[in-house]
Amino acid sequence: MSQLNEVTILGSGLLGSQIAWHSAYKGKTVVVYDIAEQAIARCQEMHDQYATLYTANFGASNADIAATRARLSYGTHLAEAVANAALVIEAVPEVPDVKTAVYEELADLLPEDALVVTNSSTFLPSTFAEATGRPDRFCALHFGNGIWAMNFAEIMAHPSTARATLTAVTEFAIEIGMTPIPVRKEHNGYVVNTWTVALTNAAQTLVTNGISTAEDVDRSFMKFGFPIGPFGLLDQVGMKTAFDILAYWGTVNNDSQMTANAKYIETNFLSKGLLGAQTGQGYYTWPDPSFAAADFLDVPDISEAAEIAALVMP
Repeated sequence: MSQLNEVTILGSGLLGSQIAWHSAYKGKTVVVYDIAEQAIARCQEMHDQYATLYTANFGASNADIAATRARLSYGTHLAEAVANAALVIEAVPEVPDVKTAVYEELADLLPEDALVVTNSSTFLPSTFAEATGRPDRFCALHFGNGIWAMNFAEIMAHPSTARATLTAVTEFAIEIGMTPIPVRKEHNGYVVNTWTVALTNAAQTLVTNGISTAEDVDRSFMKFGFPIGPFGLLDQVGMKTAFDILAYWGTVNNDSQMTANAKYIETNFLSKGLLGAQTGQGYYTWPDPSFAAADFLDVPDISEAAEIAALVMP
């Protein structure tokens, strides 16, 4: 047993809200912290949606949902949110300066034995270890969006992480129903996002440069037997996270195409308040995206051939 039963989630966005709900559902006492009451209110709305989802898809009873809600609390005061924490899971925006500032503020507020993990999808734990004030009790624990189905947790250390920290964090992941994915060396992008970011960036390049549409890219991908394509995945990850990752690495690597892809997302989605599945609109309309329709991969009627051919040389 991990003994990590008092959990604080820093950041109540899409994935933070999922980690909070699922951990509480699995028996953990969870405090959700965010800097704004408005963000907390959105998180509570998402938790209402998860209650319906868990009831419909996983057989959760009314008693299960009531118990989950009873184990959840919410707040905008950091000191209060972490006062009793055995484990803090950082899920704030994927911006290094933001994460560092949170860790520095957190350092003097935590119980002495508390462990801290980052849910960063691309950054190394060594980047933030010193800012935590407890590098031996800090590592990465990265979850997948749609935690109830994408039930993996990537675990990555930095050079000063204690073995006991890794053992406890791995036990925690298993306790809440995750398959642990050990990352054996520090690596930007971990396992999943190394291939996910490459896939998303390549797919976005096809749309940014007018080579294809999101739906046709996804069709070509799903024809290989995958249940979702890159743009369906991008919508689920969220436009803000996708933008942050592409903008950051576009700058770091001096990659003009990646920077252009980030700009496309900013212009066509973020500037319009379209965050993907979280807001009901991204490349697809949610909760019923067109790629989920029974006929999405069907061979078209021959009467459509001329219309399709016209798209090749418009």
